[in-house]
Amino acid sequence: MHTMWKGSISFGLVNIPIKMFTATEEKDIKFRYLHKECNTPLRYKKTCPTCNKEINEEEIVRGYEYELGHFIIINEKDILALKSEVDDKSIEIIDFVNLSEIDPIYYDKSYYLSPQDTGNKAYTLLRKAMNDTGKIAIAKITIRTKQTLAALRVYNNVLVLETIFYPDEVRPVGQVPGLPEKESVNEKELDIAVKLIENLSAPFEPGKYNDDYRQALQELINMKIEGKEIEIAPEAPHRNVIDLMEALQASLNESKKKTAQEKTKVAEKQTTAS
Repeated sequence: MHTMWKGSISFGLVNIPIKMFTATEEKDIKFRYLHKECNTPLRYKKTCPTCNKEINEEEIVRGYEYELGHFIIINEKDILALKSEVDDKSIEIIDFVNLSEIDPIYYDKSYYLSPQDTGNKAYTLLRKAMNDTGKIAIAKITIRTKQTLAALRVYNNVLVLETIFYPDEVRPVGQVPGLPEKESVNEKELDIAVKLIENLSAPFEPGKYNDDYRQALQELINMKIEGKEIEIAPEAPHRNVIDLMEALQASLNESKKKTAQEKTKVAEKQTTAS
């Protein structure tokens, strides 16, 4: 893994030198734009519509649009002065809280933390203390001039830092249009819906979830590379279910069949193993 940040974890008077690594990666298949006539990759050019010419990097400045068409210029000296105030290479722990108190809407990106050469003992101590208390830490960290909140927790014996949004970065639910507020619920429909949820409930096993679209797209790309013909499968007939009760009951029956099939598979595997 590539070390993307070096610093320390500080809580109280304790200082733990650490290295930080990106814990997740996007697996999306990315395309490039080509010229249709010759398949040449297109380049991205910065042009000024007023001067009608291409602009070099040294001719570009930062501007903040405080009113439509009105800008203030922020130069590199301003940025460096501001950066020196907040760019502290430490993960400063502010509070210890329960993980259940943080709603998932706040989470942004995950990073693994490992101790630097002199940090093994303190790293192990913090990891053990957090495991024993069941607490996670709320901290502040500056990454690439952006100061952010973070949650520090233990995951599979490694300290993980999760950057989290500030409260004012999460849009109020009141801005969501068309939310039903006083819609009445049919008790029979509710009963079937609860049973359906119970039938579909299972332990969380990340390994069983796959990106079906990405896999299909990769297969398509492989077939194109091999020069194979692409066959389009006929679209399955779609049945519109108007009645909610009918839809719930059909879903419940389907989930019972699926549960029974999965139990049979598990039993067969256990029999084979023994």
